[in-house]
Amino acid sequence: MTPVEIFFTSIGMGLVALFCRAFFLMPEGELPMPRWLREGLRYAPTAALAAVVAPELFMTQGQLIHSVLDARLVGAVAGLAFYLWKRSLFWTIVVGTGAMLAARAWLGW
Repeated sequence: MTPVEIFFTSIGMGLVALFCRAFFLMPEGELPMPRWLREGLRYAPTAALAAVVAPELFMTQGQLIHSVLDARLVGAVAGLAFYLWKRSLFWTIVVGTGAMLAARAWLGW
């Protein structure tokens, strides 16, 4: 692509992203929707997070992992245990990442 094409593509992508995000901010009042849809949307962020995290946690290069000796599993278990203990999101990330990095560095996983 030429620099001009890259520039206009970037501008177009930015406008599309802006429109998609601003669409929910434009109405004056609440958007009418059925109760079942409103209740279902409460679970959308959790479902999206699970859809992103689960493949990264249980797969490597498109294949399911075959061993529990995986640093990612150690980090996930450590992070979950810490979260259940302290309920701090920031420190959960720190503890889980630290456990994963420690398993990779010291245990060679």
